[in-house]
Amino acid sequence: MLNISDNKLPGSAYPQTMAALGNNKLPAWHWSFRRLLAVLFGLFLLFMFLPWTQNVRADGRVTTLRPEQRPQTVHATISGRIERWYVAEGQAIKRGDTLVFLSEVKSDYFDPELVARVGDQVSAKKGSINAYGQKADALEDQIEAMRRELESKINQTRNKIEQARLKIQSDTLKVVQARIDLQVAQRQLNGAKNLYDKGLEPLTKMEERRLKLQDAETKLVSSENQLVSSRNDLAIYTTELRLIQNETANKVAKVQSDRFSTLSDQFDAQANVSKLQIERENYVRRQSFYYILAPQDGFVVQAIRPGIGEIIKEGEPLLSIQPAAYQLAVEMFVKPLDLPLLSVGSPVRFIFDGWPAFFFSGWPGVSLGTFGGHIVAIDRNISGNGKFRVLVAPDAADHPWPTAILPGGGAKGIALLNDVSVWYELWRVLNGFPPDLYENMPGAGSKEKEEKK
Repeated sequence: MLNISDNKLPGSAYPQTMAALGNNKLPAWHWSFRRLLAVLFGLFLLFMFLPWTQNVRADGRVTTLRPEQRPQTVHATISGRIERWYVAEGQAIKRGDTLVFLSEVKSDYFDPELVARVGDQVSAKKGSINAYGQKADALEDQIEAMRRELESKINQTRNKIEQARLKIQSDTLKVVQARIDLQVAQRQLNGAKNLYDKGLEPLTKMEERRLKLQDAETKLVSSENQLVSSRNDLAIYTTELRLIQNETANKVAKVQSDRFSTLSDQFDAQANVSKLQIERENYVRRQSFYYILAPQDGFVVQAIRPGIGEIIKEGEPLLSIQPAAYQLAVEMFVKPLDLPLLSVGSPVRFIFDGWPAFFFSGWPGVSLGTFGGHIVAIDRNISGNGKFRVLVAPDAADHPWPTAILPGGGAKGIALLNDVSVWYELWRVLNGFPPDLYENMPGAGSKEKEEKK
């Protein structure tokens, strides 16, 4: 059979000569099954090379794109008691509509004429400010009058001083004249005595000369006394000038002190006026807070403190509203392991709760009932559930999101990553490798080509 041995078998010993082998051929269906397996294997191989879009799935909920469009709670600005409700749950409201009326509960604000009375206090204080100003002006006028009076007295005293100086000069000349007269009288007396001793002059003549000498001595003493008196007058006038200046300076200083005290009182009154005006404005604003107004157009969702007569504290929530105009978005919570795969602008597909959908993982193009979006923000800090929040806005180039969905509804997000082959994805999953980073951004390919060139 293998032509190894020289012994030959008879021809009837070969398989082709055996009739049983010819009667045991495979049936036709067996060959068809083999062909079917070959076709299936070929389709499997073809399937392995089909494109597959990698994705990251995450649960989320419907919200709004901007913070002011999300459901908000209306709080009480002041403490008060609920007196009346002007709206009901589910009612549409406009911005500025009255929602609730509160009454005052603090004893400091019970007076209904509180604002008017504070206004009267402001007016009274303003009147005192005017009075203080007039008093300060009067004191200023008094200071000016004192200064004018001081100038007049100074001029008068200086005139007296000048007169005293002139009188001193005159008295000095009189003293000199008296001394000269005394010397002349003394010489005349001596001459008359000599003549009398010689018998040439009578005694009466000598006595006349003696009387003239005594008269000259008397005039000299009188002139000297007058000179001393004039000098004393000059010293008195000089001292009086200094006293006038000091006395007037003390009076001016006292009046200036009174004026500064008046100005200080005026400034205090102005400060009190400003304080009272602030209080009056606060009272006016507080009274405006008795009526809780709608901050924007929307719908009343829930009354948190519905009871009439309930006392609430300032900052306590009263009701929640949903804005009427809003732009939908979805916030997804992604695992920290998948966060590096996402970036702003990455595409995302959504399946909304209550909306029928058929999603084929890996082929988002043939899925039905899904809606597109793109990532607009990624939180820099991890959330309380141990995941990172990702905000996704609708894709303007895709089908618009259903109008039936509302903020707060659930959504399942599928972030689309890179396109790979099916065999590569199976190999990645079996080996536990993470998906490829999403780098198919607009212009990335052309930039890489330019860098290669």
